[in-house]
Amino acid sequence: MVIRGKVHKFGDDINTDDIIAAKYLVTTDAAELGRHCMENISSGFVSQVKEGDIIVAGKNFGCGSSREHAPLAIKGCGIRAVVAKSFAGIFFRNAINIGLPFLELEDIEGIEEGDELEINLSSGIIKNFTNGAEYKTQPFPGFLQDIVRHGGLMAWLKKK
Repeated sequence: MVIRGKVHKFGDDINTDDIIAAKYLVTTDAAELGRHCMENISSGFVSQVKEGDIIVAGKNFGCGSSREHAPLAIKGCGIRAVVAKSFAGIFFRNAINIGLPFLELEDIEGIEEGDELEINLSSGIIKNFTNGAEYKTQPFPGFLQDIVRHGGLMAWLKKK
């Protein structure tokens, strides 16, 4: 499974309230949540995202409260993968549940806002077409790729 898109870069400790403000938690509609993704820390973020884009962030991405709304908002605005130095455990589980792939990569300093990345989930190879760099991380396990392909854990279970 390959994902290619433009980078939207964030720093460390992006919490679930940064991703989607609590005032929008009245719905679980991904498209509606996506319209407000990151608005408290990056006004205009959603208007810059194109379908298939990628978030790159620092350590502890998705920390905070345990709600599936955060990865739903990310997916709902068109982001197709998140690459970060590290993830909060609860975000990790919620992202799998809704079918949002994520990869840990310690060396994100060479990746800049607007760079064009290609992520091969099967091999763990991330290519930066803007600066020619290539990064190697752990491959995204095949069964998790299958969950992503089906749109999340519940859809995957229904197929089984």
